[in-house]
Amino acid sequence: MSLVKLKDKRTGVTYVYESESYWDKEKKQPRAKRKLIGKIDEATGEIVPTGKSGRRKSSSEAPVSTAEPITKHLEVIEQKDEQIRQLKEEIRTLKKQKQELLGVLENTLRKYTD
Repeated sequence: MSLVKLKDKRTGVTYVYESESYWDKEKKQPRAKRKLIGKIDEATGEIVPTGKSGRRKSSSEAPVSTAEPITKHLEVIEQKDEQIRQLKEEIRTLKKQKQELLGVLENTLRKYTD
């Protein structure tokens, strides 16, 4: 297997394909199967996956260099999970306060209605 880079002349975007050569017995010629991996980011030179067709399916293949963005997303997810946990705790506290206030209000109403 090898990586093939092809530049789209219309858009100027360079796409990266994984190419696997095989022998076509019927035509008695070599052929190639290509699978889209992604496109090259001009600023960084890294391969950026392009949708479902660009994602790698097995872990045995070489990983695409997207580790840094993934870790950033994981950090954001962890921060959001912590915020959710804190907000749930605040909701529990507010519900307790609400119940206490309702109890006080009921006691006060009983005093004035009796």
